[in-house]
Amino acid sequence: MLIKAHALAVVVIGVLLGQACGDSSASAPTPSQSAPKRLLIVTTTTGFRHSSIPIAESVLTRLADDSGVFAASFCRTTSDVAQLLSAAGLATIDGVFFANTTGNLGIPDLAAFLSWIRAGHPFIGTHSATDTYHDSPEYLEMIGAEFATHGNQTTVDIRIDDRGHPATSPLPSPFRIFDEIYEFRSNPRGRVTVLVSLDRHPDDGHPEAGQPGDFPLAWHRQYGSGRVFYTALGHREEVWNDTRFQQHLLGAIRWAFGL
Repeated sequence: MLIKAHALAVVVIGVLLGQACGDSSASAPTPSQSAPKRLLIVTTTTGFRHSSIPIAESVLTRLADDSGVFAASFCRTTSDVAQLLSAAGLATIDGVFFANTTGNLGIPDLAAFLSWIRAGHPFIGTHSATDTYHDSPEYLEMIGAEFATHGNQTTVDIRIDDRGHPATSPLPSPFRIFDEIYEFRSNPRGRVTVLVSLDRHPDDGHPEAGQPGDFPLAWHRQYGSGRVFYTALGHREEVWNDTRFQQHLLGAIRWAFGL
């Protein structure tokens, strides 16, 4: 009886210790349980304002809710920019998404903002994010190119340059879509890793329409320790509502955060 009582005491002590210390295998968070990344979506414009911005905000909110990968917050006005893209504001987020921004946004300290990206924080940009900060070579170097012009909206067959990237793996090849197609002041290939492109000038009413060429439309790059992704698509509301474009963006966000 004494031996049985001793064994029972050992079992009880073990249970109590297990409750106090916790089961590490049971309590360890899985990737799906990790906190969503805090992504600030900037839709501020001081130049042309796209009518697709409200749709972009709605789509990104839904992607955040459905995926659990990120939590979306918004920076819409120049007053928001002064607060949310200040040093104090940047300390509260994990990454930024410039959704069809234009012009000089009034970031309080643009050099500090770029240093924040370089220190390891993701930057994602769509469409007119390259029509932003034309007066800052440092910003344009970070994003990879500067918008120059566009023609009429048109249907294009986009080729996939890198099938292995999360932003392109869901896309068909060719990826046919109707949108406004940007041309840049210089070809970014060689400065960035091109993900999708056209192999001829789009049929957009320009004299060069249909001529062979190299027209990158989405890319990524390393910027210090930060990851930068840009896609030139996203002018039209229908593009934002296209599930293929949404998967393109979600893959980019996952990649930018290293997920």
